[in-house]
Amino acid sequence: MDQAMQRRKSRGTRMLLSVLIAWGVAVAIAAHEGVYQSIYPLLIAPIIALGIIVPVIVYAMSKGFRSYIDMVGLRPITAFHVWRIAAALVFFWYGAYNFLPEAFVRNAGWGDLLAGFFALGVLMLPESRNRYLAFHLFGFADFVLAVGTGLTYFIHNDPRMAAIQTLPMALIPLYGVGISGASHIFAFDLLRRRAGIEHPLKAAPVRF
Repeated sequence: MDQAMQRRKSRGTRMLLSVLIAWGVAVAIAAHEGVYQSIYPLLIAPIIALGIIVPVIVYAMSKGFRSYIDMVGLRPITAFHVWRIAAALVFFWYGAYNFLPEAFVRNAGWGDLLAGFFALGVLMLPESRNRYLAFHLFGFADFVLAVGTGLTYFIHNDPRMAAIQTLPMALIPLYGVGISGASHIFAFDLLRRRAGIEHPLKAAPVRF
């Protein structure tokens, strides 16, 4: 990587970290002040979804951001998901005290634990497009299952779901899920584009 590219990457990293810190602080303050508890419970799922959708829209519209993600690459994006091991432990702790519904803990907690160790395994093995693809498919499916389970309990007005609207649990669905979910989509795009580079004949349509 030449010096100019390295400077762009460093500048992009500083900007991204600033946004992520501001986002995390905003979620923490909102949870501490009871903002999420004052919201109609069924609106929590759309808020969580926005945490994924907004970064993806920025990625789709900003060539500079796409270039930065391309410089970061699949390995660091995948390494980030190791944090989900810690998230799983938080879910299990809440479940042990019946602060969350059992099925939600099972789906979200075990899903995150498996995803975290899956990411760790991918990092420890030689780089492989198929391993990256398998991990990101599994990790994204885990989010869909966890959010769907949580939404089901919100619809049924289970009072234990109020736990995800308070600290520290709020940081997982309202912060970590957004970053991780968006990073899965970034990874899918990187895999798609790099497959086209590696196999140009397969990527291009055949015309007669």
